Amino acid sequence: MNVTVYGLWHLGCVTAACTAAAGNHVVGLDLDAPVVDALRQGNPPIHEPGLKDLIAEQSAAGRLSFTTEAAKALRDADILWVTFDTPVNDRDEADVDFVRDRLKAIAPALSPKTIILISSQVPVGFTRKQRGLTPFLAYSPENLRLGKAIDVLRNPERVILGVSDESIKPKLAELFAPFSQRIEWMSIESAEMTKHAINAFLATSVTFANELARLCEQVGADAKEVERGLKSEGRIGPKAYLSPGGAFAGGTLARDLRFLTLFGRQHGVETPLFDGVLASNDTHKGWTRDKVSQMLKGIDKPVVAVLGLTYKPGTDTLRRSTSVELCQWMSQQGYWVKAHDPAVRELPQELRPAIALTADPGEALWGADLAVVATEWPDYRKLSGEDFVSRMRRPAVIDPNWFLVGTLGGERRIHYVTTGRDSATI
Repeated sequence: MNVTVYGLWHLGCVTAACTAAAGNHVVGLDLDAPVVDALRQGNPPIHEPGLKDLIAEQSAAGRLSFTTEAAKALRDADILWVTFDTPVNDRDEADVDFVRDRLKAIAPALSPKTIILISSQVPVGFTRKQRGLTPFLAYSPENLRLGKAIDVLRNPERVILGVSDESIKPKLAELFAPFSQRIEWMSIESAEMTKHAINAFLATSVTFANELARLCEQVGADAKEVERGLKSEGRIGPKAYLSPGGAFAGGTLARDLRFLTLFGRQHGVETPLFDGVLASNDTHKGWTRDKVSQMLKGIDKPVVAVLGLTYKPGTDTLRRSTSVELCQWMSQQGYWVKAHDPAVRELPQELRPAIALTADPGEALWGADLAVVATEWPDYRKLSGEDFVSRMRRPAVIDPNWFLVGTLGGERRIHYVTTGRDSATI
């Protein structure tokens, strides 16, 4: 099958490489020449484990190529797979015009027989409005997970597929067959709404767990024990998104909540639950800052070690990173911030005044009055309690997501604070 993947950032590069590896002839299309030039040299625009090697492998096999020329890319395409990572502003509002404008840009090169499959993050109703380009439209929500994107795309639990015409089902089933035999067919609008619904439900679960955790801290309960009690309930289950920890960061979850509240305003439907989830999450964003302020109160010229800077482990992106936001805030308070991240070799110029980047975590901990575990890199589990005690001026650790509880949770020499448990009981 001939597939053109349009939009070559994180989602597009992973989609193109995996689709080629499944035996298809794939052309990666992007109108950004520097991105295409870098991919031709085997350099994807974002780090994802295994992605660079997979692109090189499929390019060498002749199944994957890259171009900026729409006419060339679409000449023989059976399917145009739209995979732009939709930009999000600081209010978690998606710039849908970004995707719409790029579809308009290639419209003259499109054949009316080409199936347009959209996986970019768009609001319900967007896909159907593209019927002027072709009558054959489909929507399948992306399930991109930083650091695990290749495995998730290749091994989904199921595929959600909304179609405008029953006749295109066989071709789409063929496309997804190497990845999953379980396809949930539905209308385009239902598929788009399913994406919003999944992320809104996950966001609600995260916020529920964190709001409960803040109450646990005040009444002497242990939020992790409460989590165990919840997940052992048959109507909830062990995979529920109910772990106490940090607030969800801007982007995916917040974007879909914003979509739903916007639909409510547009159609006169009140959405107090979704509004409340956003408000509660915003409140919880202050948890780490509050703990930092409490634990450094009265200390002259405090030094803070931050372990992890990236948005998530397994990636090198600093955009929308809550760790970076925390570092900038602490610098504004007059704290000296030292940080380590295994994926960051050099800081952007604008962050250098606020953060001193160290070569290893031990150097970051040296002389610190407080350590914050900000990104859950497996490397940090190699640190022992002694590493913290021997290097820090005051061995105190804030670990919002309980990542090092196995190492530090029972270490009496360390003041260990985590979400949902009164530190006095540790």
